Amino acid sequence: MTAVLDNTEAAIRDLRGQVAPGKRIAFVSGNFNIVHPGHLRLLKFAADSGDALVVGVNPDGTPGVTIPADMRIEGIRAISMVDHALLLEEPPHIFIAKLKPEIVVKGKEYEGDYNAEQAVVDSYGGRLLFSSGEVRFTSLNLLQQEYLETNLSNIQKPRDYPIRHGFKIDELKAEVGRLNGIRVLVIGDLIIDTYVDCEPLGMSREDPTVVVTPLDQKVFVGGAGIVAAHARGLGAEARLLTIGGRDEQVPFAQEQLFGLKVENEILIDETRPTTHKMRYRAQGKTLLRVNRLRQHAANQELVSKMIKRVEDLLDQTDLLLFSDFNYGCLPQVLVDAVTALASKRNVMLAADSQASSQVANIARFRGMILITPTEHEARLALQDFESGLVILGDRLKNAAQADNVLVTLNAEGLLVHAPEDGEYQTDRLPAFNTSPKDVAGAGDCMFTCTAMALRAGVDIWRSAYLGSLAAALQVSRVGNLPIDVKDLLAEIDHT
Repeated sequence: MTAVLDNTEAAIRDLRGQVAPGKRIAFVSGNFNIVHPGHLRLLKFAADSGDALVVGVNPDGTPGVTIPADMRIEGIRAISMVDHALLLEEPPHIFIAKLKPEIVVKGKEYEGDYNAEQAVVDSYGGRLLFSSGEVRFTSLNLLQQEYLETNLSNIQKPRDYPIRHGFKIDELKAEVGRLNGIRVLVIGDLIIDTYVDCEPLGMSREDPTVVVTPLDQKVFVGGAGIVAAHARGLGAEARLLTIGGRDEQVPFAQEQLFGLKVENEILIDETRPTTHKMRYRAQGKTLLRVNRLRQHAANQELVSKMIKRVEDLLDQTDLLLFSDFNYGCLPQVLVDAVTALASKRNVMLAADSQASSQVANIARFRGMILITPTEHEARLALQDFESGLVILGDRLKNAAQADNVLVTLNAEGLLVHAPEDGEYQTDRLPAFNTSPKDVAGAGDCMFTCTAMALRAGVDIWRSAYLGSLAAALQVSRVGNLPIDVKDLLAEIDHT
């Protein structure tokens, strides 16, 4: 968002400099005392009519203004569809004459009145449109809250588990502080996640098909990318090494990761697109997911390049995380070579391998400090669909030669199988958030936080508790957003 500038000419130079040549500016102005659904409909219509939406906020003293300008402009800037917002220093039609936006939008109620803007837009070939938007866009403010708001009240922290393992919940704040500065290298599959929020219109009359219309769209970096972003959000110096296709998804990922302060190297594989998952949602539920991907293993040339880069980076690494989605970035020859190199340099290793259909084997990551499969992934790795969970965890620990095993159980929480006083013990943590908004990404968040805590010297029982807290925060909002250490500390304090 552009800042409030000292004069109109400077504001216009700044605006035009930020809008790419050939892109159409849509302009809306108003008092905007309290942003309500009617405003959102109007702004959505304007945003869809142009390529960049500029909103002018009338100054204090304008008839009808009841709230100070700084508060009103802050409210407008919080709306994602607004590209630029500024405080007007003159009547809107005079500002329009200087900015010359391609499209000016006013509410439908003004269509029959005299509009000073009409002559102005006619003078330079612009268009004045009248609309109050569509009723269905009243839900847009709720959609924004789904993505941005973390609801701590839905999270319930178990009290018996800390007692069993000799710690108090508030003591975990000190453990969180130990995560800061850990040097984390993440290797694995890059995924781009797109969430398309839709309004359900009903059933088609031609065939039994659900009909929806898109309202809004959000795009996130997922897969190994979000694991690296979680690490950065928890205080790490994070780096990502991955592969992608020669497509528009790679520059997007690089830009997003740069903004999140995650160093990244994306090697290009000419034989595959960057994995892209699209979720179509309506009324808080996912209707359909469409995946664009290839699952064949990276070729020997790419594998050799990745091994060489890992070798170069290990002296700057405290913790190496394998983030495997079984889309081909981590063939076994690469896993084995990286594991051997890291072990020689005493770099701690942890792995998460998510099942793609029936393809997954977490046990192929041997010698890890931590592995975090789901129950289904654990059973796939062992081809054991009958043993109880405790036996399953112990068998997987032996097969993978892992120090600690966390078996995640979806809504039932997770099982911790780890050494204590020289023997392996098993304990269970329930799900901390019993009303999740979006479970996608919970495992990545839990894995990253738990592994970092172990690297910081926190014992497995506290580490698993912190990881569960992080996962509970992650599922309290929609979309693959990185965890923030401030949210984690706030939840520890929350009673």
